[in-house]
Amino acid sequence: MSRFVLITPDNNFSQRAKQATNSLHGALQTLQADYLPPSPDDILRTINGDPAEVILLGPGLPTDDAIRLASLFDLQFPEISVVLVANGGSDVALPAMRAGIRDLLSPDAAVDDIRAMLERASLASAGRRRGLGASVSEAPTGTRIIAVMSPKGGVGKTTVTTNLAVGLGKIARSGVVVVDLDLQFGDVASGLMLEPERTMADAVTGAAVQDSMVLKSYLTLHPSGVYALCAPLNPAQAEQISGEQVGHLIAQLASEFQYVVVDTAPGLGEHVLATLDRATDAVWVCGMDIPSIRGLRTGFRILDELNLMPENRHVVLNFADRRSGLTVQDVEATIGCPVDVVLPRSRAVPFSTNKGVPLLQDGSRDGAARGLAQLVDRLRPDWKEKQHKKLHRRAVVQ
Repeated sequence: MSRFVLITPDNNFSQRAKQATNSLHGALQTLQADYLPPSPDDILRTINGDPAEVILLGPGLPTDDAIRLASLFDLQFPEISVVLVANGGSDVALPAMRAGIRDLLSPDAAVDDIRAMLERASLASAGRRRGLGASVSEAPTGTRIIAVMSPKGGVGKTTVTTNLAVGLGKIARSGVVVVDLDLQFGDVASGLMLEPERTMADAVTGAAVQDSMVLKSYLTLHPSGVYALCAPLNPAQAEQISGEQVGHLIAQLASEFQYVVVDTAPGLGEHVLATLDRATDAVWVCGMDIPSIRGLRTGFRILDELNLMPENRHVVLNFADRRSGLTVQDVEATIGCPVDVVLPRSRAVPFSTNKGVPLLQDGSRDGAARGLAQLVDRLRPDWKEKQHKKLHRRAVVQ
């Protein structure tokens, strides 16, 4: 859980800051004071619980003292983002930048502006913690780049992607980013009920290509704590994004997050192949129909020939229904490998999609939610160390 600490004598700003954090994945602790202690340790000793991620200094504090204290935080606790809340122009901005202050905020900022700033600062803090390694916090055992694949559309790939990301977010807080690589008709934004200010089109050009901090500022924070990079708002922009740019983007995100979940476009286009070239895992989604199953078999054959099959493969059979005339064993015989997760046909899935709230976010006990939770478990770092039942020997259960 993110922790925000505010030091100010201004009750009005405190109330707005509290409103801003209500919808964020974290809590705000306010220290009512019109002065600053001499060292960061004096502040950190006063807070309880999870480590602080963002410190807001002001309004109502001496600006020079705030800049001096921020420089000490930058030296002693670089994983903590410091934000200065004060009026001022370039005479304040330049010293603040030199002191390592993450952002400047007006004392009159609205609740939405405070919330956006806190999202950026929290994301920067999470990135710094991962970069500094175990000396600051527990480092991830290894980044997983998960390509969610399907040879054809309409099989529930985006539903699997969004639920997988939200489920992994409970394992690795602030350590999951979901990327919508269906560049023309991606639905990750609607599946998570997000309205992104920046998209893939922004992330593969300009300063974001060279600076991961800029790139992370283009991500959209979901209430579950998962970050999202959504598809371009204009489908025509997809033609301006190359496979090489996609590969570079995924590498950037992999250096900052423990899990990178990529919702790919149907088929095996250049963007999908660029993703598979870096992926550690492929989640293959198919429906319980002959065209989908045969398409999956063909996809496996082609990727084996190209030597692009990721090390870890997870086959998800969606819309499973014994009345379809097929069994899990029929599917396995056709594709030549086990089915790992079975998702039964469910009324709860389209309902959750229309709400923009994934099943694993609202705590559903539906059969499809249980199957999605099994998929999340397969991506846990310690999954291979445990014994598991052979799912592909069980019949489809309604």
